[in-house]
Amino acid sequence: MIREGEMKDIEALLPLWLASTTLAHPFISPEYWQESLPSVRDLYLPRARTWIAERGGEPEGFISVLDERFIGALFVAPEKLGEGIGAALLCHAKQHYDDLSLEVYQQNARAVRFYHAQGFRIAASAWQEETQHSTWIMRWRADQTPSR
Repeated sequence: MIREGEMKDIEALLPLWLASTTLAHPFISPEYWQESLPSVRDLYLPRARTWIAERGGEPEGFISVLDERFIGALFVAPEKLGEGIGAALLCHAKQHYDDLSLEVYQQNARAVRFYHAQGFRIAASAWQEETQHSTWIMRWRADQTPSR
């Protein structure tokens, strides 16, 4: 089930975020993610519109959209990867917005392939000063999605 998140959900999402982001980014020190947790908790998630995939009341993944257009987070519990949860969350967000973008580390090849399969295309590259790694800015627009 996918439902809209509320402020009270933030604390339950943080362990999922930390486990997932650490696994997805082995090229970045785990300490960086631990140090980023307060910003995710206090700044990013409260500003975002978030949807949560859950089963039995337990979150299995979530997607957060900032400023009506930027996917700031799409994370799935590591033990649930490959079950279609990320695609379902992304599909849900696409039902609410016609133009979405995101930033993904270039070294995170699995995520780049996933987003490409979901209709996102590379629009630009960027450099993350904090992590010293390159990223892709990827974009999806409803009016440019090819029919299957």
